[in-house]
Amino acid sequence: MTPLSEFIFLSVLGSIFTLIVSTPWRPWLMKRLSQHTIPSFNLFKGFTRSGIVFSDSTNTCNSTCAFNKQKLDTIHDLSDCHEVASSFSTLVQQDGAGCWPPRSNHNEKIWPACLQAYKDIYHEMAPLLPAENASLDDNINERRIFEFRTRFAQLLSQKVDLAEVQRLLQAADAGRWDVFPRDAYNGFYCCVAWCRHAYRWASIPVVRLAQLEKSIALPMELVIPWNSMQSHFGLDSESGNNMSNLVLNFNPAGGYALKINTGLSTLIQSSEEEFARIFQEVEVLGVPIYCSIVESIVTYARGDKESCLEHVRDIKGQLRPLLSSYYDRVHDAKIARSVWLSRVQGFYAWGVGHQNNTNGEWEKFDGLSGNQVLLFQALDAFLGLEAYLPKLIQERNVPLLQRRFCKVVKKHTFRDQLADEGVDGKIKKEFEDIVKRLRVFRSAHRTRAKVYLTQSAPERLPMTAGKSLLKDDMDQSLLFLDQFMVGRLQQTV
Repeated sequence: MTPLSEFIFLSVLGSIFTLIVSTPWRPWLMKRLSQHTIPSFNLFKGFTRSGIVFSDSTNTCNSTCAFNKQKLDTIHDLSDCHEVASSFSTLVQQDGAGCWPPRSNHNEKIWPACLQAYKDIYHEMAPLLPAENASLDDNINERRIFEFRTRFAQLLSQKVDLAEVQRLLQAADAGRWDVFPRDAYNGFYCCVAWCRHAYRWASIPVVRLAQLEKSIALPMELVIPWNSMQSHFGLDSESGNNMSNLVLNFNPAGGYALKINTGLSTLIQSSEEEFARIFQEVEVLGVPIYCSIVESIVTYARGDKESCLEHVRDIKGQLRPLLSSYYDRVHDAKIARSVWLSRVQGFYAWGVGHQNNTNGEWEKFDGLSGNQVLLFQALDAFLGLEAYLPKLIQERNVPLLQRRFCKVVKKHTFRDQLADEGVDGKIKKEFEDIVKRLRVFRSAHRTRAKVYLTQSAPERLPMTAGKSLLKDDMDQSLLFLDQFMVGRLQQTV
């Protein structure tokens, strides 16, 4: 198949995926397609919820967590044997608070006392953030933004003992995790990230007036803790990131913690939560993949190619339920197209900055992006692909220990060392199948992204969270974004 014909085939296949998950005939179609004898259609097998229940099942969640713990313990036992195992184990023990996805404690009653005020302020300000109806009047929006920020700043000034917060963060920097447990640290990091994004936009839906701001002076109660925690995670951005705002926004029982659209309709709130759960479930279902990546590298280094083959084969198999969690959520029945762009996506953007004191240049910071997801960065590294995000953007938005893990995976990947025959040939075939599944996913994502980004949002300018303001009109903006998505699809080989 030529590159052009393969590209057309994948684009059509992505459109078929979109049709399947959005049609009421989905169960019938999936059954028929999974029984089809044409090899290409066997790709559909496994992209159902058969035997898999996600966030609405506590029993399955506990079972998955128990299974993941066993896998993580196995990797921890290998940490003295190979640097890729050591790197992943360090990530889990430190940033993950001993677990993956990272444990994030949102129970403010057991937070250190000086931090509890932040959660109290969240409870007071969260209902004031969303507007039931978006206004197109700049004067109304200007007043609303001013009043929200003024009230937020007053509460922070009145309730937060910043000196005590600083002392607590200094204790964490000194390794006093008995004083400030890592899971509480993660929960607080998420809370401050939410507060900063709420203060940044001051209204949901995001409005044009706020988008056109070039800089914003946040209260010191949101600056000093943020700078300390960003330094801890090896980051350099004013904006939140995939970990701070999404993955850490779930408590250990899987409950969604900090909300954007408090008090609005069930449709809006459920769409918001379903979107956030994509990122959390990718990490839950990604644990066996991370572990298999590590084990395949370790066994290859030992010369045990038969075991290596099994681990690489496991990665291919584990991709099915993981990608299914995306296919099962990103459609109108779960994440309503009518509300996502205006009510969900905008909150995760940033789009302001400051003047660099060293070189005098203006630095603008972008917000969250799916390209910050660890799982896909690790898979790309394992496949030997170049990182999609430039080094500067990685240093701003991808935690240091995640960057190190991917760097070590890339260093030790063995795909280009494989021969064509024998066990090597079988391993190489598994790599090719992993690539095919990623290409189908990226093609499907490209198709769906367009559907969601073309919804009406007259109160704002074209914008994505990860790239901030785009071109002047949506057609130009989509062309601009499509170039990035097509480029990454073509690089996935």
